[in-house]
Amino acid sequence: MAELENSKDLISVLWSGADILRSKMDANEYKDYLLGIVFYKYLSDSFLIKVYDLIYDEKPESLKVALEAYIEALEDESAEELKEQIKAEFHYVIEPELTYTCFAEAARNNAFNRESLQKAFNNIEQSDPLFADLFTDIDLYSNRLGTGDQKQSDTISNLIKEIDKADLLNSDSDVLGNAYEYLIGQFASETGKKAGEFYTPQAVSKILTKIAISGQEDKKGLSVYDPCMGSGSLLLNAKKYAKEPGYIKYYGQELMTSTFNLARMNMFLHGIMPENQKLRNGDTLDGDWPTGEETDFNMVLMNPPYSAKWSAAAGFLQDERFSDYGVLAPKSKADYAFLLHGLYHLKNNGTMAIVLPHGVLFRGAAEGKIREKLLRSGNIYAVIGLPANLFYNTSIPTCIIVLKKHREGRDVLFIDASQKYEKGKKQNAMTDDNIDSVMELYNKRETVDKESYLASFEDIEKNDFNLNIPRYVDNFEKEEEIDLNALLDDMKDTDKQIAEVQGEFLAMLKDLTSDDESIMSSLSSFINMIEG
Repeated sequence: MAELENSKDLISVLWSGADILRSKMDANEYKDYLLGIVFYKYLSDSFLIKVYDLIYDEKPESLKVALEAYIEALEDESAEELKEQIKAEFHYVIEPELTYTCFAEAARNNAFNRESLQKAFNNIEQSDPLFADLFTDIDLYSNRLGTGDQKQSDTISNLIKEIDKADLLNSDSDVLGNAYEYLIGQFASETGKKAGEFYTPQAVSKILTKIAISGQEDKKGLSVYDPCMGSGSLLLNAKKYAKEPGYIKYYGQELMTSTFNLARMNMFLHGIMPENQKLRNGDTLDGDWPTGEETDFNMVLMNPPYSAKWSAAAGFLQDERFSDYGVLAPKSKADYAFLLHGLYHLKNNGTMAIVLPHGVLFRGAAEGKIREKLLRSGNIYAVIGLPANLFYNTSIPTCIIVLKKHREGRDVLFIDASQKYEKGKKQNAMTDDNIDSVMELYNKRETVDKESYLASFEDIEKNDFNLNIPRYVDNFEKEEEIDLNALLDDMKDTDKQIAEVQGEFLAMLKDLTSDDESIMSSLSSFINMIEG
């Protein structure tokens, strides 16, 4: 409970930081400032806490006390040794005057200057390839912050003061990580369509992760891969369900640089050790990655951009990811290119879960050929239809396709979860009960009337390899048969009631009188009209 309270406190402080920027720019821009400066505070506070721990072997009372101890230690002969020790563990060193604690104090005394913060960002970026170009999206000299040097500097100064209220000293990585996740979700909500680039709703992430980790929860050194990782939220879900979360190895790739930076920050804020994360900024389809020692993974999780365009150049037919299929996903719809990329990087005993639009289940031509090959090889394990309007960037209904590399059978489980949701103002949402209901059907792996169907390979072959869910799960609710005699009696009864009311109304009209002849004439006409 205390963790939840801490998390709420942290969220409200961080969100009030957003208020400072909200009137100046849209959510897609101010998220970079807010999340970037929160991240710098995290780096700085973690650094000071560690320094104090190395000197006194205990946690400091406050960051100010830790900063004073650090300044004192730097005058000691063993200062270089201390710096080396911290650099080895943290991959960066922050000078006392560039700590967040120092910036916050200067901001409170109206003595803050942006040059120092810019220098601090540059130092972190240059300290290790892990942090290269991490703060590039934060323009401390942007006109959006205000007109003129003073107003721009004041905006950043106010933001630093506000965020300084966040108590990271007494918040563990889960509390901070959860608060960061919450902020990313809020930005997704405010940003609308653009949010699809960096955010998968938590309910969908939960289902994907629970499916992909099923049977592998106890594995030590579990490897998880997301080739379209966005802000990394989907990848990070793995640690919630694994028995040995400290040993998980995370691999992720992201095309958009600002989103890639968000994912890197998100990893650190969730306490993921540098050696356990391998993230890359690049185009998943154009150049295969990873291609080094680790190329296949226990879990592959994906929420790629739907029906995106790609080159589909003939050369890809020689690419190992696609060469077995003889055709390529069409130029206008890269859905199967993403799916095959993910499957290629799946271990033989692993599980892959990908979200795609329903079109992949029934479209023909090249996509039909790829689908047939996957089905003949037994790669498609389950198809789950999700409710419409779950995502920020599209209202279309989507489905989860579950894939496995090598298995005995070629049957496919179909689940219709399209009605398992709670209606929301902007988006629909799946509750934990909805998610549990889907997982129960998935784990049962049998036919349940109107909810799921375990289709044999013969069933699928008869349907010409069309996987459209209504072909297998009949969720049609038959309407009750109408009793015509009862309906006739109801109509007679209604007619009788209408006649009675009409009679009473006419009697009231006939009782009306007036000295005005024209009124009486109109009234008489009205009565005649009603009487027919």
